[in-house]
Amino acid sequence: MIPQLFVEKIDLGDGRSITIETGRLAKQADGSVVVRIGKTVILGTVVSSRKASPGIDFLPLTVDYREKFAAAGRFPGGFFKREARPSDNEVLTMRLVDRVLRPLFPSDYHAEVQVMIQLMSHDEDVMPDALAGLAASAALALSDIPFETLISEARVGRIDGKFIINPSRAQLELSDIDMMIGASTDSIAMVEGEMKEISEAEMLEAIKFAHEHIKNQIAAQERLQAAFGKKEVRTYDTEKTDEDVYAKVKAYAYDKIYAIASKGSAKQERSAAFAEIKAETQSLFTEEEYVANADLAGLVGKYFYKTNKEAVRNVTLDLGTRLDGRKTTEIRDIWCEVDYLPSVHGSALFTRGETQALATATLGTSREANQIDSPSEQGEEKFYLHYNFPPFSTGEARPLRGTSRREVGHGNLAQRALKNMIPAENPYTIRIVSEVLESNGSSSMATVCAGTLALMDAGVQMIRPVSGIAMGLITDGERFAVLSDILGDEDHLGDMDFKVTGTSEGITACQMDIKIDGLKYEIMEQALAQARDGRLHILGKLIETLAKPNADVKVHAPKIIMRTIPGNFIGALIGPGGKVIQELQKATGCTIVINEVDEQGVVEILGTDPDGIAKVLAKIDSIIFKPQMGEAYEVKVIKMLDFGAVVEYTDAPGNEVLLHVSELAWERTENVADVVKMGDVFQVKYLGLDPKTRKEKVSRKALLPRPPREEKKE
Repeated sequence: MIPQLFVEKIDLGDGRSITIETGRLAKQADGSVVVRIGKTVILGTVVSSRKASPGIDFLPLTVDYREKFAAAGRFPGGFFKREARPSDNEVLTMRLVDRVLRPLFPSDYHAEVQVMIQLMSHDEDVMPDALAGLAASAALALSDIPFETLISEARVGRIDGKFIINPSRAQLELSDIDMMIGASTDSIAMVEGEMKEISEAEMLEAIKFAHEHIKNQIAAQERLQAAFGKKEVRTYDTEKTDEDVYAKVKAYAYDKIYAIASKGSAKQERSAAFAEIKAETQSLFTEEEYVANADLAGLVGKYFYKTNKEAVRNVTLDLGTRLDGRKTTEIRDIWCEVDYLPSVHGSALFTRGETQALATATLGTSREANQIDSPSEQGEEKFYLHYNFPPFSTGEARPLRGTSRREVGHGNLAQRALKNMIPAENPYTIRIVSEVLESNGSSSMATVCAGTLALMDAGVQMIRPVSGIAMGLITDGERFAVLSDILGDEDHLGDMDFKVTGTSEGITACQMDIKIDGLKYEIMEQALAQARDGRLHILGKLIETLAKPNADVKVHAPKIIMRTIPGNFIGALIGPGGKVIQELQKATGCTIVINEVDEQGVVEILGTDPDGIAKVLAKIDSIIFKPQMGEAYEVKVIKMLDFGAVVEYTDAPGNEVLLHVSELAWERTENVADVVKMGDVFQVKYLGLDPKTRKEKVSRKALLPRPPREEKKE
């Protein structure tokens, strides 16, 4: 018997609709849904362990998003023809969902949770990542897993001033906004995206537009939950508590922590002082007490953290000062340096307080473009950025396990911040690599600043330089403080992490995570205004270091010259088996790439030697050279024959033509050498194809005065 299907519909208001259904697929999961729009089908499931593993004092949440190649009727690339490690786009989608869901589980729920979202059928007009948050929340809504409030996510674009919800990839090409928003009915939880220099007011307007659609999506989840039958939330082992232990820890530690936090200090000094207080707090309890109560050590650690968090936050709310002594709007000291690495194409060092990033820029041809091949997207990136966060940057020794999700996410944010400031006419493929050397707050924003300077140092003619800043928030429900240029501890202990990048003209990218419910738009407005002041201050420091891009690339960096040739000459430039282009690259030391675009050949010539580039251009000119009927051209004699001379066009070396003996002079010529010799340079007139021989014909005599005819004697 076919199980009952429960379906709810979400009207997007433009003729499109999303359906959420449950009851037929993956019924052994704690919750499962199928989300459909057009031909796109997404399966979302959630499962949670019944008990937490011993010793776990956090939420082990895994969000996994995968796109199946079969969904687009394609085979996976590679030898094994099987989906392997997730792509960067899949990782970014996982992060978008994780960041909204994670704060919404009970703080004492430590059982493992696994959310799996799979693209099962793909529609070219639908971007599936915008539906992943909806699928995850709807699956949780149908489960008995404790979850505080339903959420959803939506993408917003804007074309010609009109907002569009969940635009297609084609529409995004025309849009000046590409933002993903995650929210509950009452509160914004996450914002991430890129913009083409929009204002703070425009950004807020876009968020509010998306939020209204998200409310509709949550209402549909609630209807589905009611129709399916809301399950009673499962019981679980809560954290052990002991108010007496908490009172003792707080009574001893609070004032001491408050005093350290209020005097302002460096990270290592402050950490050492807090560690000393923690050790003293632990010694308040005897060895016998620890033996008698196996949970005591964990309780002391938990309550010390809680006390530390409360004291640090109250210092800011009470005094308006921060852990390092700054005021809420104050930016840490900044110093920058460009051309730091002598052999790279462009480099810059950016240091802000205890955060430091070293960025390099590398220039190449279209052959070095980053290839994107996934079920939902195919193409290439001519500008891309990679971000590396080694453990030594925070003074730690951790296992090296490859590129983390965090590194992918931070690199993508910095890439989106800079990409729209690369002019369309830029001929290079550009790779930025940011090495984070020190980190105490917002290394991704340091990457944006270092990346800007590295691009300008490399001679990339950016439209405008970009800077970035991370904002924080501390609130107790009544009072609040918006913090500019947050420290790592302020990110960890605070209520918001809001990164904003932009130029002097507007915002280019943002990423916001909210850790509390009910963030008011007024607070967001203040954060954006304060962020603008901060990033303009930082932008001033960048411009002090390097006011504008270098006029040209460095001497050791490759220069790129673009030439367009008729499509029918591409084969001649490549040669049989690539012989012509390979020999030309070997002789000149240049890299030559040919792409066919609109039946034209776009030739990229990359090299460091101007003479080599000039030789390539000369060869191209000679290959595509086509003389015009009746025009005069300078030629050089390169071979003598009994019946004429072989001449080469001096403007197109390699293009040869026979100058027949009959076209040398008006007078009858018995011996070619009587008129011209090897190496002679003179002009000839192009006469087109000889109707008899069907070969090209040139004439020297046609450019000489014709001698007068002899008068006939009577």
